Amino acid sequence: MSHRLPRSFYTRTDVVLLAQELLGKVLVTEFDTRTSGIITETEAYAGVTDRASHAFGNRRTNRTEVMYARGGTAYVYLCYGMHHLFNVVTHEEGTPHAVLIRAIRPLEGIDRMRLRRKGRPLRTDGPALVSLALGITTRHTGMDLLGGPISVEDLGYRPRRGTIIAGPRVGVAYAGADAMLPYRFRIAPSTPQSWERA
Repeated sequence: MSHRLPRSFYTRTDVVLLAQELLGKVLVTEFDTRTSGIITETEAYAGVTDRASHAFGNRRTNRTEVMYARGGTAYVYLCYGMHHLFNVVTHEEGTPHAVLIRAIRPLEGIDRMRLRRKGRPLRTDGPALVSLALGITTRHTGMDLLGGPISVEDLGYRPRRGTIIAGPRVGVAYAGADAMLPYRFRIAPSTPQSWERA
């Protein structure tokens, strides 16, 4: 039985709620081997009205066009010319909402993750580190999360009540008042006691 999240999960209209509900879900890649991690931190980006979004003002470029795809599509972009950042596109086709996956707790394929770090300590507490550990790059942008080698699964992990912390997003000071919106969600402290299995 597949544990992949269905299309109906992603096509809902409330990207802020979806960013919260992705906490505890498992981000999976199956390239040369299966690697995965429990999602522990996310950020919501609310499309054309959100000054922090790449699609603010209905901006459409070669990079951002994938944000207008139907929910359940991967949006991977390059930050500072070197960091690959993975986002989940949400909402129906034509509305460019997305959730940035900022951190995971490694679950499967940890030895492979370590190899991808090329001798450096394994860390997954930042969006670039997540992509590196899971082998995600910009060549994967536009992939369907329901049928390709990247997926998000529900394996029954749930944040315990009272462990979700909301706050402003990171590195979006240019967005003015929108920079202060409480669209960043994380589990803290990220310890086994923060989780339960459904």
